[in-house]
Amino acid sequence: MSSKPPRRVIPIKVEPPSTLTGEERTAVLDVCARLQELPGALMPILHAVQHALGYVPKDAVPLIARALNLSLAEVHGVLTFYHYFRKERGGRHVVHLCRAEACQSVGAVELERHAKRSLGIDFHGTTPDGAIRLEPVYCLGNCALGPAVMIDDTLQGRVSPARFDELMGQTRAPPVTST
Repeated sequence: MSSKPPRRVIPIKVEPPSTLTGEERTAVLDVCARLQELPGALMPILHAVQHALGYVPKDAVPLIARALNLSLAEVHGVLTFYHYFRKERGGRHVVHLCRAEACQSVGAVELERHAKRSLGIDFHGTTPDGAIRLEPVYCLGNCALGPAVMIDDTLQGRVSPARFDELMGQTRAPPVTST
């Protein structure tokens, strides 16, 4: 009597449902379609996704990997290696605070303490109202006017704790609309 070996059952990994909205998924796929033919397309795609969405969601990684014929590990490795890329939804405004030596020599350490205390968050955190995300940066190229911060895309120099509070008030204020 011949006995057959037991059947091997190969488990199939089922991906959890994506947390991307339809709009976010479309944005990621559009970026991939537009840039995938570039040499070294991964970095430009990650930058473009972050620009479009404000961060690179974890559920964008499989879409990017598939578009570039890369493994999930390759995309995830690049995404986590570079501190510039945000993996979580950030605030409506991003405040980069310079931590380079030139800014430290003119008060950036005190400004950092004040910013964290007044916003109630640490670096890479977002205020509870979702208005401001605080990020460290190691040079804004504004060394002669330190301490420097960049709010969204606007560079500010000679920022004291009092000026920081003023800038945060302006940043949080709703935009003025003309009628």
